[in-house]
Amino acid sequence: MRINRTRLHDTVLAGVVAVASVALFALYSPDRLQAEGVSVGGLRAPDAFGAVLVLLACLPVAVRRSWPVAALCAGLAPEILLAVSGYGSGAPSLPGLVLLYSVASYRGLAVALASLLASLTAYAVGAMLGPISVANWREHMVVAVVLVAVWGAGRNLRLRRAYLEELRDRAQRLERAHAADTRAARAEERSRIARELHDVVAHHVSVMTVQAAAARRVLAADPDLAREALSAVEHTGRMAMTEMRNIVGVLRTDSRAELGPQPGVQDLPALAEQMREAGLPTRLDVEGDPRPLPAGVDLAAYRLVQEGLTNSLRHAGAGAKAVVTVRHEPRELDVRVEDDGRGSPPVASQPGHGLVGIRERVALYGGILSIGPLPGGGFEVRARFPLKDGQ
Repeated sequence: MRINRTRLHDTVLAGVVAVASVALFALYSPDRLQAEGVSVGGLRAPDAFGAVLVLLACLPVAVRRSWPVAALCAGLAPEILLAVSGYGSGAPSLPGLVLLYSVASYRGLAVALASLLASLTAYAVGAMLGPISVANWREHMVVAVVLVAVWGAGRNLRLRRAYLEELRDRAQRLERAHAADTRAARAEERSRIARELHDVVAHHVSVMTVQAAAARRVLAADPDLAREALSAVEHTGRMAMTEMRNIVGVLRTDSRAELGPQPGVQDLPALAEQMREAGLPTRLDVEGDPRPLPAGVDLAAYRLVQEGLTNSLRHAGAGAKAVVTVRHEPRELDVRVEDDGRGSPPVASQPGHGLVGIRERVALYGGILSIGPLPGGGFEVRARFPLKDGQ
C-alpha cells in the first residue's frame, strides 16, 4: 500500500498545531491577562468546550494542500465562535495563519486575495463581538500586518514554485530542441557522407569496370594495351582508396585526418582526362572569366560533372562522346554535362542515389537542376548555381 506523503506530513503538522494551540488556549486565562494589565471583563476561562473548538479549528490543517480554501473556511468558523463565546479577542490563531499561508501558496491570486479578506473580516468580527476591547488602533494594525505578511510569504512561495517550474519546462524544451537538432545534424551528416561515398565509389568503380572489361577483350590480341588498361585500373583504385580514406578520416574525431583540399572546378581537366583514358571521349569547354567560387558551390559543381560523366560512361554506349560546359557568368555558374549516346540513362523521375545526391547538393546552394534526354538524342545533366556579388 502506497502512503501519501503529502497527506501524512499535513496530518503530522495538524497534530503539532493542535498541541500548541491547546497549550496556548490553556495559558490564555483571565487571571494571567489581568496580571499583565489587560481588561478581561466577560472573558471566559478555558474549559472543555473551548478546547473542542480549538481542536476543530486545527483539524482542517490536515487537508490544507488538498482543499486549502475549504480548509480555511472550516478553520475560521470555530475561531469566530471562540471569540463570540467569550474565549478571546478574535486575534488570528496558529491554525488560521497556517491555513491562510496554504491558500496563498496553492491557489491563484484572486482566490488568495479573497482568503486574505476573509481572514481580516473574521478578525474584525471577533474583535467587535469578543469580550476584550482593544482601544489602541496600533494593535489592530499589528494583527493586520501579521496577516498580510503570512499571506505575502505564501504568495512568494507560489511565485517561486511557478518560476522554478517554468525553468524546468524551459530546460526540458531546450533539451528536446537540442535532441531534435542533434538528430537532424546526424541525419544531415549521414546524408553528406553517403553522397561523398557514392560519388567517389560510383565514379571510380565505373571507370575501373570499363577499363577492366577493355583489358579482358584485348588481353590475347594486344597484351601491351591490356597492361596499360590494368595499370589504369590500379591507378584509379589507388585514387578511390585515397579519397575514401579522407572521407573516413572525417568520422574519426579521435585522430587527425590528413585531408587534402576538396576537388573543384579547377580539377575538371584532370577528371576529363581520366574519362578519356577510361574510353569516353570528353571535351571540356570553359566560358567566361573563371573566378574563385564558394567552397560548397565549387565542390557541388565538380561532383555534378563527375556524376554526369560516370552516367555517360555507364549508359551512353560505345562510340558516345561527352561535352562538359562550364559557363562563368556575373551572378551565376552554369554547369552542363551532355553526351550523344543512345544508351539507357537513369530516368529522371526515378533517379538513383547519385542523381539524388546531386539534387540535394544543388538544392542546398539554391541552384536549379535539370536532368533528362536531349531532343536529338543523348542525355543532359545541367545545374545553374546563383552567385552573390563579389563571389
